[in-house]
Amino acid sequence: MMDLDMALREDEPPKPTNESTEAMRAHYAKWEISNSLSLISIKRFIAEHILGGIPESNNAKEFLVVVANRYQTPNNAETRHFMDELMNMRYDDMKGVREYILKMVHLQTRLKALDIPIPDKFIVHQALNTLLFSFSQIKIAYNTLNQSWEY
Repeated sequence: MMDLDMALREDEPPKPTNESTEAMRAHYAKWEISNSLSLISIKRFIAEHILGGIPESNNAKEFLVVVANRYQTPNNAETRHFMDELMNMRYDDMKGVREYILKMVHLQTRLKALDIPIPDKFIVHQALNTLLFSFSQIKIAYNTLNQSWEY
């Protein structure tokens, strides 16, 4: 039975020489068939305009690494998404204030994981500034407490 994914699991074995055993030659031949079939299968499912921008490779495992590195989603897109979400959040009174603030803290944690530390103080100010007018007493109380701590 043919091991079709052998080339994706194993590195290319040494090419047979005059000193190679029959088992080594057979193993290389199996790997070579697996590699060829894997490359054909992989390239069949990648759009031709994308294939044109990828350097040619005769090794299926290496080809997949090149494709993965070329089309890996950068952290910048994720960072931009989380920053936009954080900066555009507005409390809509549909859920509780607690859930609203916890969502902000969750976004802060996600950004920190992407090496974008957001200070807790900023999150507090952002939360207070985006609350509805009906929460003005909380804002005043926070500002009063904050001023008394600074002295």
